[in-house]
Amino acid sequence: MTTDEKYKLADQVIEHALKNGAQQVSVSIDESRRNNIEIRNKQIDRLTESNTLGLSLSLYVDKKYSAHSTNRLKKEDLLKFTSDAIAATRYLAEDEFRMLPEPELYYKGSGSDMGKLDKSLDAVDAKTKIDMATKIHDEAFGLDERIISVSAYYSDGISNSVMVASNGFRGDSADSGVSLSASVSMKGETSRPSDYWYENAIFLNKLIKTGIGKKALERTIRKLDPRKIKSGRYAMIVDNMAIGNLLDPFYNALQASSLYLKQSFLAGKLDKPVGSKLLTIIDDPSIPSAPGSRLFDGEGLASVKRPILENGVLENYYIDTYYGRKLGMKPTSGSNSNVIVTPGTRDMATMVNSLKKVILVTGFNGGNCNGSTGDFSYGVEGFLVEDGKIVHPINEMNITGNMNELFFNLAEVGNDIKEGSSFRIPSMRFENIDFSGI
Repeated sequence: MTTDEKYKLADQVIEHALKNGAQQVSVSIDESRRNNIEIRNKQIDRLTESNTLGLSLSLYVDKKYSAHSTNRLKKEDLLKFTSDAIAATRYLAEDEFRMLPEPELYYKGSGSDMGKLDKSLDAVDAKTKIDMATKIHDEAFGLDERIISVSAYYSDGISNSVMVASNGFRGDSADSGVSLSASVSMKGETSRPSDYWYENAIFLNKLIKTGIGKKALERTIRKLDPRKIKSGRYAMIVDNMAIGNLLDPFYNALQASSLYLKQSFLAGKLDKPVGSKLLTIIDDPSIPSAPGSRLFDGEGLASVKRPILENGVLENYYIDTYYGRKLGMKPTSGSNSNVIVTPGTRDMATMVNSLKKVILVTGFNGGNCNGSTGDFSYGVEGFLVEDGKIVHPINEMNITGNMNELFFNLAEVGNDIKEGSSFRIPSMRFENIDFSGI
């Protein structure tokens, strides 16, 4: 279905809905194609392709709201679907805050191409994709007698969408993505560790296609036969593959829904320090050909570059239209684009080598964070490092603390950003972290 055909269909649904009792309507039509290949121990274990085309309908009827979706896109089916949805909406309770965004906040259609679509992906045949996955699989398979299994994965996707709202928004977008990854599991004397590595990109010709299996194997080997260490307070470095997990509760606490439901430990802290002066985070939707770049968000709000934290001071929350009205706050966006942590000057290896004793955390295993208070407890795995050298791997240890204090203990931000993600977060060093072990 072409973009023009999607717009025409969306307009027909909106016209029908307005004639049949809806005061406001929003329609999205999304189309996507995905491929996934898995090779495990020299065999093609999975090869799937999926194609989807569907319509999502948001209705605002007599101060009542409902959302519906269907993949039956013949006009007569859609009109009946819309009429039935309006009738069902009338049974719901009123919610005075449910309305489309104010038109002046919408994207007005004057932005440039974000460079997020690789049209050539459709021309890549299955054999080429299998060969790419096989190559990274063979970088690890059979290279160590302790290996239990090696898996390699190729995935790609192309999607495009159109969104129309009855109060003036019209916008479309298209994007693509491709990735290669490998995972390795091994058998040691006292453990069976596993680890992985991945690379991803928007354009196939920019995807790193070698070294992935090798890195996955190296990361697994160094985790063999871990031990606990004595409980205490230690310096901690979290690598760039794991740091996102530590920042998840912080991100969730920035959401308007968390603020309204009183499940945010960052409530009431706008314009106040919430972390070290070393921590600056920008939400930037304007980076050309970056995964999170966009002209508008899921509501149609025009995308704007915003500071989230500046030198440790909280500058902005993520405020969507609905919860913004309930909180009496101006909408920013209810979702992120590219989240960029301003990097430091040293890479992780240099940071590690500069410390006499540090725990390098490379993964989190379970645990939780209380969204209201910020209290957390996480299982960790990684390495005890002394004088720049790994003494031994560690596991079955926990870190505990409070998010309101953790980022004040941030002592250094690395420069090793992994650019293939919409969350560009480098490794980070913290001081005086509580570890429990022996």
